[in-house]
Amino acid sequence: MKSCLVVDDSKVVRMVARRILEKLDFEISEAADGAMALEACTQKLPDAILLDWNMPVMNGIEFLRELRRMPGGGEPVVVFCTTENDLAHIQVALSEGANEYIMKPFDSDIIETKFQQVGLL
Repeated sequence: MKSCLVVDDSKVVRMVARRILEKLDFEISEAADGAMALEACTQKLPDAILLDWNMPVMNGIEFLRELRRMPGGGEPVVVFCTTENDLAHIQVALSEGANEYIMKPFDSDIIETKFQQVGLL
C-alpha cells in the first residue's frame, strides 16, 4: 500500500483528503504545518505528499525546499493543494520541486486525476 502525508493547517481539509485518499488505497498520515511534516519525513518518507501553501510555523514552499535537500527527499511525489492560484505561485512551486498543483476546493475526481497523472495510481 502506498503512503501519503497530508499537510494542511485545516483539520477539515486533512479529513476530506484522508477520506478521498483512503478510498484510493493510500495509507495516510497527517501534519498541521511544514515543520511537523518535515519531522514526519525524517522518520519515514511517504510515497506522496499533498501539501498546502499557507500554514503557520513553516509554509508549504519552505517545507518543499527542505524536503528536497534531505537524503531521499527527491523521491516523494509532491502535489500542492492550495488556494494560491496565480501563475507566479504555480511556477515557484514547480521550480522548487513540486510535481503537480491542485486548486482548492478539490474533490475526489480532481485528486484521482492528478495522482494518475503523476503515476501514483
